[in-house]
Amino acid sequence: MGVGLALRKLDAETREGRLPLFTLGPIIHNPQVLEHYEKLGVHQENDPDAIPAGATVVIRAHGVPREIERGLRERGVSIIDATCPKVKKAQLLIEELASAGRKLLLFGEEDHPEVKGLVSYANAGAHVFGSIAALEALLKTEIDKGDKFFLAAQTTQDRDVFESIVELLRRRLDPELPVHETICNATRQRQDEARSIAHQVDAMVVVGGYTSGNTRRLVDVARGRGIPCQHVEIADELDLDALAGKQRIGLTAGASTPKEIIDAVEHRLGTL
Repeated sequence: MGVGLALRKLDAETREGRLPLFTLGPIIHNPQVLEHYEKLGVHQENDPDAIPAGATVVIRAHGVPREIERGLRERGVSIIDATCPKVKKAQLLIEELASAGRKLLLFGEEDHPEVKGLVSYANAGAHVFGSIAALEALLKTEIDKGDKFFLAAQTTQDRDVFESIVELLRRRLDPELPVHETICNATRQRQDEARSIAHQVDAMVVVGGYTSGNTRRLVDVARGRGIPCQHVEIADELDLDALAGKQRIGLTAGASTPKEIIDAVEHRLGTL
């Protein structure tokens, strides 16, 4: 839903011919889609200071740190906010509890743009961890148990792992630890479906951008089943020799993967 909303907003701006038009970072994590918009005159700029005053910038579905948004507005940049409503809700929930003096424990990828945006709303401070092992290390070295905390997650994280984290923290840190359920329902459904398919097949193919967090999570889900899994961006990258002889092959795709690319992969698999 968030990806579709961001693309519809960008499409509306390109139809209006409002130039110069920028996106702050890639509008979605899919190189083929980015190439399409580049041909339409949409410029991807990773440095917010490089966007000229008077230009229009589309904030992508991941959102941005609030200090960056504030800086753009102060320089007279026109902002089209295409932050996913689920991400925006997570930002506001984090701001609410952080304003009460609680520190954020965030399950996510520290360098991911969505995570950087979420952390910017945690005024009282934050600890970010990408795994249970990383959380265990924080509990031993950096987390002061005298502080008050709350837990949230990057919207595309694995729901099963998050539930294990909730259990661990309520056992080890605070039995009444506030928890924000910020993982997107669509993400959870896609992971559950991938897990279900993986139990029925001999191999999996996941289609999507290599830098897409939710796509990589689907790969992890499939490989967690113990079966071979290929992660490809386009049909030409399929290793058909490795799939030859498999009786059943599962196919799924990341949230930002265009339908025509999924269809092309399905067609190529159909030749086996």
